[in-house]
Amino acid sequence: MASPDLAALARQVQRLTDIEEIKRLRHAYFRCLDTANVDELRGLLSDDYACRCIGGTYEYKANAPEEFLEMIANSFHSEIVTQHNAHAPEIDVVDETHATGIWYFHDQVYNFRTRELLIGTGLYRDRYRKVAGRWKIEYGEYERVYELTEILPRAPHLTAHYLGAHGKRLPASASYDPATGRTVV
Repeated sequence: MASPDLAALARQVQRLTDIEEIKRLRHAYFRCLDTANVDELRGLLSDDYACRCIGGTYEYKANAPEEFLEMIANSFHSEIVTQHNAHAPEIDVVDETHATGIWYFHDQVYNFRTRELLIGTGLYRDRYRKVAGRWKIEYGEYERVYELTEILPRAPHLTAHYLGAHGKRLPASASYDPATGRTVV
């Protein structure tokens, strides 16, 4: 009986551990979006984070984490309800400190100010980098598979609204820009 290759086994265990940590990272990202937890979200991004988001009527780009976090702080506010789920990850560990991932996501967004309901899916294509022993999102890009938007005749009846209680309060002058998918404060 051949003796086990312990070094190969250790590499395989590390690879699986890295994949699990990256899954938790992406899930934490979506939780932070839906709860507008910008402080925790900051810690999930690399110092040189950038992103590109392609929706049905908008394209948004950020070339620095602070630019992205400002958009999140202004877009995930007390007058919006959001739900994001990612699943079916395809994660490839490139080396000890780099990985890539493709995620299928589904989201629903309701904006009380505009009465717009958005339901959609898309594909995230990420790059990750391990920094000081922790995986961070270095680059995230999504493109919609589909996006349905509809103006509802009245606001839905909600029995719970986390951002209503914990989200940023917008000034009356704030408006939604459909060309960028951003709330302008």
